Amino acid sequence: MAEHQSDEKLDVYKSSNDGEVGASSSFVEEGRSERDEIRARRKVDCSVLPLLFLGLLVFQLDRMNIASALTGGFAVDIGVDLNTINAGNQLMFAGIVLLEIPSNLALQKLGPRKWIAGQVLTFGTVASLQIFIHDKAGFLCSRVILGFCESGYIPGAIYTLSTWYTKRELAKRVALLFFGMFGANAISPLLATGILRLDGVRGLHGWQWLFLLEGLFTVSVSFILIFFLPGSPDTPKPLLSPGLIKFNTNDQDVLQKRLEKDDTEKRGGAQGMEIPLKLVWTTITHYRRWPHFISTFAVFSTWSSLTTYTPSIMVSLGWDPIAANALAAVGGALSLVMVFLFAYISDRTNLRGGTVILAQVCFLIVLIVAREVHPHVGRWSRWGLWTAVNSFAVGYHPVHNTWLQLNCRSPGERSISIAMWVMSAISGLMVGTQYYQAGDRPFYYNGLRIQIIMVAVGILFALLQVGIYVVHNRRVAQGKIKPGKDGLEPQVYVP
Repeated sequence: MAEHQSDEKLDVYKSSNDGEVGASSSFVEEGRSERDEIRARRKVDCSVLPLLFLGLLVFQLDRMNIASALTGGFAVDIGVDLNTINAGNQLMFAGIVLLEIPSNLALQKLGPRKWIAGQVLTFGTVASLQIFIHDKAGFLCSRVILGFCESGYIPGAIYTLSTWYTKRELAKRVALLFFGMFGANAISPLLATGILRLDGVRGLHGWQWLFLLEGLFTVSVSFILIFFLPGSPDTPKPLLSPGLIKFNTNDQDVLQKRLEKDDTEKRGGAQGMEIPLKLVWTTITHYRRWPHFISTFAVFSTWSSLTTYTPSIMVSLGWDPIAANALAAVGGALSLVMVFLFAYISDRTNLRGGTVILAQVCFLIVLIVAREVHPHVGRWSRWGLWTAVNSFAVGYHPVHNTWLQLNCRSPGERSISIAMWVMSAISGLMVGTQYYQAGDRPFYYNGLRIQIIMVAVGILFALLQVGIYVVHNRRVAQGKIKPGKDGLEPQVYVP
């Protein structure tokens, strides 16, 4: 009997994550049509999602435009070497990690309208002030301050999305959100090809124009968020305006009701929800989810070197800085295709862990091929190899985040878990800044070997995570795990 009931729980949980098609009707209240829900959700798709996307795009532009600045003579002009650039990036990532959870707690307290908009304004201002860097100390100081200011944006944006969408709708939206991050990685070199041409105008170096213009663009985005970013389904009105897209009382009611049916603890939205420290500690010590974080740390660490040095690698292959930045953008653009492809596979099959592993295996294969073939081919073939590496470098990332979220019970637990996942990713980036060393040029043979090892480690821990979930679910189905002291039924995971 217990086994039969547990099987039913498993079936119900699986069916609740099969995709969006036909899902809306299950949330429709009496007196409301499915059209009401579709219309309300479309308003979210046209307001919350693109605004958070825009914030993540400028977040990434300000964080990684250092790569294009290097091709414009930034390191030479301020008198630093490659090791100092790596150290500066490490300090920036360390600043993000240190304040990730506190920033997420502040988001819960203040709400996204205030916190997210204010955060974008702050790191945009810091980014634009980088034009005044003139020595090593100034560079290192600016990077750590930028890290402090950017901490919490990614988990805050992901969590905010989760307060608007049901579990079945979330995977594609998270993937689209990350288009902002990976899209910025693609367009940053393209923007740099034009901005670096301003070198010498009004006495400023090209890299100074790069920091100034992209920083000011970020500041302008912060004002867009202040005026137009909705809060949450219970408080949809933006902070300082009625909003371009208005949510009427019927929209609010429809959005809240469907979220309550999807998750009874989503009623508070994202406005003014406090997370007790006990829940923070319980979430951190939830050992069954730690392979998620270790896998993310290992595989995502490889992206740091790629984003920092791909334009410089193109220069070393013989192209001028303008052409090098344009060619470096191709891999970033193709990565968007890979992100959406694996998100589609994940939603289509509901094999969340399997899709993460598939994406990581594809990346591993490309790295191995690049390392073995790179020294033996011509310039254009080398460009093709680096483009392929960049294309597959992040396809697993948004899918992994969705996989983690689906295995969290409460909004508070989800919020802290997302923060921990981002901390793992940023910690990986911090370590990954050292993978490519000056003495390893031009093929980065040792760097690629380290990246291959780290991706293999990440795959092993992703496999371990699937195994933990499968074994746990089997024990639940067999009735070997009883309800906890709080009366809650044993959790059934999505492997």
